Amino acid sequence: MQVSVIITCHNYARYLSRAIRSAVNQSIDRREYEIIVVNDGSTDETGKVMSSYNGLIKPVHLDTNLGLAAARNEGIKKAIGRFVVNLDADDYMDENLILVESLFLNFNASWNAVSCDYYLVDEYENHTHRISGSEYPIACGVMFRTDKLFEIGLYDEKFKMREEEDLRIRFEKKHKIENIELPLYRYRKHDKNMTNNKTDMEKYRKYLMTKHKQPGRKVKK
Repeated sequence: MQVSVIITCHNYARYLSRAIRSAVNQSIDRREYEIIVVNDGSTDETGKVMSSYNGLIKPVHLDTNLGLAAARNEGIKKAIGRFVVNLDADDYMDENLILVESLFLNFNASWNAVSCDYYLVDEYENHTHRISGSEYPIACGVMFRTDKLFEIGLYDEKFKMREEEDLRIRFEKKHKIENIELPLYRYRKHDKNMTNNKTDMEKYRKYLMTKHKQPGRKVKK
């Protein structure tokens, strides 16, 4: 098993099917990767959407909403792939993402993670902007060597937001995240994006600064 795709979902049933389909319809051999979908205590139709993909996904159901960091950790702990890549339930991937990123990791032994550029898309999946994954890093579409994530202790579950910035800071103390200048990820912008919550974003920015004694990194979301 080469790659484990981790999709976490909390009350995003309306988008989840699109995310799963993008993971199922990858250009790499289906036997080379698995899709783990973590239902983070959703109260909407998330469970029903997941059940429609029986046999194609590895479902994980959490009884309560633990938060994004904890849900991702649960997915990673269930992963059997050499590499792990996160996919948000409201986003989707280009059909070549897994193939391209896994090739770069397989042919570059010194690379421990690889990101890619991405498109911002609107509710109708129109591409609105192309964004550099190195200049404006995000949590998803980044493929990590699984053992390196365990080495740094996975995600800090105290972070309910900006968990990806904390993980990246800790990861890059030992390893470099390379970036492929291909737009292989699709980042959906909508009113319910978690990062629209400015109060909590600021709260966890301060927590990030306190923990690492440095400003939080700029995030485009």
